[in-house]
Amino acid sequence: MVSIVGVTACPTGVAHTYMAAEAIIASAEEKGWKVTVETQGSLGIDNPLNNDLIKCADIVILSTDVAIKGEERFKGKPVIKAGCSEIIRSSKKLMDKIEAYMAKQSA
Repeated sequence: MVSIVGVTACPTGVAHTYMAAEAIIASAEEKGWKVTVETQGSLGIDNPLNNDLIKCADIVILSTDVAIKGEERFKGKPVIKAGCSEIIRSSKKLMDKIEAYMAKQSA
C-alpha cells in the first residue's frame, strides 16, 4: 500500500490550505492509499507529521505557496511540490503520476 504524507500552506493560511489538504486526502483514499496531511494555516500547525509517519512514507507532497516550517524533515524522501490551487484542481492527476512512479520503483 502506498503511504503519502503531505503539508499544505497558503499565504493567508485559510481556505486554500485546507482545500488542498482535503483534495490530497480524498484523491489518495480513492486509490486505497494511506495518507496523512499536515496543515500550516493561520491558526498554526494542525495534524503535525511525526517522524514515524515520515519515515514510512513513500512520497511527500508539499502543496505550498509559502515557506513552511520543518521542510528539512523530508530530506532523502521523494518530494512533489505544487501550489495549493494546482492541487485543488488536479489532485487526481497527481495521484495517477504517483501511481506510475511507484510502479516504476517496484519494477
